[in-house]
Amino acid sequence: MSISAVDCINLEAKDVLTIAEDLHARGIALRILTGTLAGNYSPKGEGKFFFTMMVAFAEIGRDMIVERTRAGLDAAKAQGRTGGRPAVITEDVLTAAKARKAKGESITAIAKALGVSRATLYRHIG
Repeated sequence: MSISAVDCINLEAKDVLTIAEDLHARGIALRILTGTLAGNYSPKGEGKFFFTMMVAFAEIGRDMIVERTRAGLDAAKAQGRTGGRPAVITEDVLTAAKARKAKGESITAIAKALGVSRATLYRHIG
């Protein structure tokens, strides 16, 4: 079985250590494939120390990425920018869609005429 760093990115350090010790107790060897700590993991002595440090550094790195992302999003918001996909339905399109719906036109026909999906219309018109 192979678990990559990407698989462990959402785990806390204590969870990774618990998993490693559980695997060792069941006779499953844990091998670090790349980096300066490459080799077999042993839950004793130096092996446990180095593995614990590696996991701690990975967790700190993940926390720093989260902090930087949050700071970037907050800075963008302060400048009036928002992320995400632009809205397809404007007030004008919504008004036109409601007027057509009131005249008895089908959602499918309205969506096709206005160039939006039926799901988008159902979400906004109800």
